[in-house]
Amino acid sequence: MEWIINQLRDHPELAIFLTLFAGFWLGRFKIGKFSLGTVTSVLLVGVLVGQLNISVDGPMKAVFFLLFLFAVGYKVGPQFFRGLKKDGLPQVGFAVLMCFVSLIAPWILAKIMGYHVGEAAGLLAGSQTISAVIGVASDTINQLSISDTQKATFINAIPVAYAVTYIFGTAGSAWILASLGPKMLGGLEKVKADCKELEAKMGTSEADEPGFYTALRPVVFRAYKIDNEWFGKGKTVSELENYLVENDKRLFVERVRQKGVIEEVTPDMLLQPGDEVVLSGRREYAIGEEDWIGPEVIDAQLLDFPAETLPVMVTHRTFAGEKVSTIRALKFMHGVSIRSIKRAGINVPVLAQTVIDSGDILELTGTKLEVETAAKQMGYIDRPTNQTDMIFVGLGILLGGLVGALAIHLGGIPISLSTSGGALIAGLVFGWLRSKHPTFGGIPEPSLWVLNNVGLNMFIAVVGIAAGPSFVTGFKEVGFSLFIVGALATAIPLLSGLLMGRYLFKFHPALTLGCTAGARTTTAALGAIQDALGSDTPALGYTVTYAVGNTLLIIWGVAIVLLM
Repeated sequence: MEWIINQLRDHPELAIFLTLFAGFWLGRFKIGKFSLGTVTSVLLVGVLVGQLNISVDGPMKAVFFLLFLFAVGYKVGPQFFRGLKKDGLPQVGFAVLMCFVSLIAPWILAKIMGYHVGEAAGLLAGSQTISAVIGVASDTINQLSISDTQKATFINAIPVAYAVTYIFGTAGSAWILASLGPKMLGGLEKVKADCKELEAKMGTSEADEPGFYTALRPVVFRAYKIDNEWFGKGKTVSELENYLVENDKRLFVERVRQKGVIEEVTPDMLLQPGDEVVLSGRREYAIGEEDWIGPEVIDAQLLDFPAETLPVMVTHRTFAGEKVSTIRALKFMHGVSIRSIKRAGINVPVLAQTVIDSGDILELTGTKLEVETAAKQMGYIDRPTNQTDMIFVGLGILLGGLVGALAIHLGGIPISLSTSGGALIAGLVFGWLRSKHPTFGGIPEPSLWVLNNVGLNMFIAVVGIAAGPSFVTGFKEVGFSLFIVGALATAIPLLSGLLMGRYLFKFHPALTLGCTAGARTTTAALGAIQDALGSDTPALGYTVTYAVGNTLLIIWGVAIVLLM
C-alpha cells in the first residue's frame, strides 16, 4: 500500500484516474430514486484521495474545464440565439429574471450568514446545481488583489460548500417542481388535464391529427394477405391509403406481391383479393388490420427490404419555423414518419403544432429510398460519424479565451469574463454557426458527451484532490447550518419561478414547469415533472430557458465573487 501511495504522489495523473474510476462507480448507486450523481461522487472521492497530500500541478485542470465549457455553449447555442427572436422573448425574459433570483438569493443568504467569498460561490454552485461555477469563481478569485494564502482559502472552500448544498439542490429541485409545483398551479389533476388539453390542441388527438406520434411509439412494417370484400374487383394503392386516413389510420403501402412476384408500388397499382401488401406506420395503427384487410403474413422475403432511420439537421434555409403538420403534409414525406425531434439534446414532443427550429435534429423513418429523398429536402443529413472537427474546437476555445482574458478595472478590481467565460461564449457562437452552416464544425454526440462529462469531471477530480487536506476542517466550520441555507437558496428561485410563470408571464402550467426547470438547468427535475404529469409537453418550455440558464448561471460565478 505504501508503494501505491508513493506512486500516486510521484504520478498525480494516476490519482486523477483513480478518482474518476471510483467517482463514476459510486455515482451509479441509487437509494430509491436518489443518487449522489457523478460530479458530486467524483468530488468526494477526490477529497478522499487528496488526504494523501497529492500535488497536481500544471494546466491540466484548466484545459479540461475549457473543453467542458465550450461543449456546453456548443450544445445550447442554437436555442440561445433562437430565444432572442420575437416568439422566444417571453421565455428568455422569464429565464433572465429567474437567473437573477438564483444569484441574489444565495448572495443575500451568504451575507446574512457571514460567509466569505469562497463559501458564497460554493453555495451558489451547489444550490443551483451548476458545477461550472466552481471553475469560473476560482478563476475570478485568482484575479483579485489579495494574498495567495487568502486565494487558496477561498478557492478550497468552494468545493466544501458545493458538496454540502448540492444534495438538496438536485433532489430538492425535483421534489419541489414535481410535487409542490403542480399544487401551486392549481392541483395535480388540473395540471394533468391542462396538459391533455394542450396536447389535443397541438395535434395529438387521433381524431384531429392521426399521423403524429411521440418517439415512444415506433414505426412498424407488417404484411397482410387481402381477402376482404371491400376490395371487390380491385382498389388502387392511393384509394387504400386515403381510406385508411379517413378512418384515422395513417398507414402507407410499402410493398406488394401479386401472383408470387414482388412488384414496384405506384399510386395507381390495382390491389385485388389474394395480393399481399406491406403497410408501415404507427404500431397501434398497424395492429388489427387483419380484421378487415386479411390475415397477417409472416414472410421473410416480403418483409426483407431496406428501411432506414436518418438524423437530419433542419437549417434556416429549409424548414426552420414550420410546424410539423405543414412538413408532414408535403409530397416528399409520403411513407416517411418523424420518429423524434431533439433540440439542445432534449427530446421535444412530436406534435402537429410543434414548430421546428434551426438546429433541430429530426429522425426520419421509412424505406431507404423514401427517407433519403425526404432527408435531402428537409436539411443536412447528419450521418453518425466518429470524427470531431478539432480545427473548429481549437479555434473556438482560443478565440473565446482571448476575448475572455480582456479585463477592465473598476475601483482596482479587474472585471472580465475570464478565459472560462470566454470559452462558454465562443461555444454559444460556434454552436449557432454550426446550426446555420452544418457542413463544418461537427462534434458527434459521443464526443460531445466526452467533452461534457470527462471534461467537467476531470476538472472536478483535480479540485477535489487539491481541496482534500483542508476539506474536513472546512466542513466542520460550515456545519449543518449550510445545508439548511442551501435548501433555502434552492427553493427560493424555484418557487419564484412558479409564481412568475403563473401570474406574471401567464404561461400554460406545463410550460411554467418546463421553463422553471430549464432556467435552473435541472434535467432530472424535468424528468420528474414529466413522470408526475404523464406528459412530455413540459419539454416545450425547457429548451430556450435551459440555454439562457446554462449561460447566465455559469457567468454568475464571476458575479458572485464581485458581489461579495
